[in-house]
Amino acid sequence: MINYLINLFFPKVCSGCKTLLLANESVFCTNCRHEMPLTQYHLDSDNQAVKKFYGRIEMQHVSAFLYFNKKGMVQEIIHNLKYKGHEEIGTVLGNWYSEDLKELKLNIPFDVIIPVPLHKRKFKERGYNQVASFGKALSNNLNIPYDDSILYRKKYSKTQSKKNLLGRSENIENIFDVHFTEENNHKHFLIVDDVLTTGATIEACSRALLKFPNAKISVVCMAIAN
Repeated sequence: MINYLINLFFPKVCSGCKTLLLANESVFCTNCRHEMPLTQYHLDSDNQAVKKFYGRIEMQHVSAFLYFNKKGMVQEIIHNLKYKGHEEIGTVLGNWYSEDLKELKLNIPFDVIIPVPLHKRKFKERGYNQVASFGKALSNNLNIPYDDSILYRKKYSKTQSKKNLLGRSENIENIFDVHFTEENNHKHFLIVDDVLTTGATIEACSRALLKFPNAKISVVCMAIAN
């Protein structure tokens, strides 16, 4: 009865198109699930996400689940996740993409999943890291430890999406740093983020993590700007 009243006054809508969800639907309607612009990058070792880091950082693997287009469905989804508190979106996408990455894991033994961190001030403003639910879903399904204590953001900066490539690259090595422990030496870190654009943020995270001796880096994102 209580759930009925909640759904009556606060009906659940699709995070992609805002239509009312049916009783058997959760987070996304059936139509949006079928219309998701999947990249299939996990099947292509020379995909466009990998190419963003050529000559910048040596990567073992880079992939993104969805294509991100301005004013498109994925932009709406990421906006709801990032600014509307709908962390369940990250969980659904992580559970979904895990099925694609299970075979990949057999060939690339990731040691730990690292989310791109928010600055303490940003975390306090938002109340959560929008990447966390995605990373934890990957962790649960792939049986890879999730650790948000290794990498941290030491410099507060404005939204990267409003900067050009030059602006994003300025003082890039000063944005992130790591908490050193010998147990993280020789680790293969899998960095997770929401939308891959120029790759500047991921590059900065990677350079910090590469301070660990013999570290390796891979990247998985929810989406890539198309």
